[in-house]
Amino acid sequence: MVQGTLYIVSAPSGAGKSSLIQALLKTQPLYDTQVSISHTTRSARPGEVHGEHYYFVDKNEFNAMIAREAFLEYAEVFGNFYGTSREAIEQVLATGVDIFLDIDWQGAQQIRQKMPQARSIFILPPSTAELDRRLRGRGQDSEEVIAKRMRQAVAEMSHYAEYDYLIVNDDFDTALSDLKTVIRAERLRMERQKQRHGGLISKLLAD
Repeated sequence: MVQGTLYIVSAPSGAGKSSLIQALLKTQPLYDTQVSISHTTRSARPGEVHGEHYYFVDKNEFNAMIAREAFLEYAEVFGNFYGTSREAIEQVLATGVDIFLDIDWQGAQQIRQKMPQARSIFILPPSTAELDRRLRGRGQDSEEVIAKRMRQAVAEMSHYAEYDYLIVNDDFDTALSDLKTVIRAERLRMERQKQRHGGLISKLLAD
């Protein structure tokens, strides 16, 4: 069985990371590409389904998973914990499915240490002015929150060079095409192609 690839995708808020991942998934069959499902201690919101949006667990279970080093990474956000299960990721990768993990640079660093074979992609906005426009376009944040998000964006973007690939999301369709190209190129890497076409290669060399 060809091993799937874990893709770490990071970007500042407003760069379009989540939209790009969701658009990509709509063009890929589930047996090829999926998005990682995190464990969380927060309560499910209306419409959220256990095992589809998150794995909802209590704090005792989450702490037990931390104790047995079950997470590739985990973090506390506004009093709730979120984590990426190593076992869940490895089970899916073993079936040949590629997994996308939407995560910040700190989580990306943790995962690289534990899964150095993962590929990482950073998404940049075309300018700070456009990033500011996108954040304001959401119409849900105050000036203070927007200013804070912009400061956080600069801090996040300073880590871009730690990643394998860099995509600038100026035109959405072009950025989506770039993302598809990265996936296609990774699937054509020698190691994966040898696994996928081992029988053909053996036959060709035997003739």
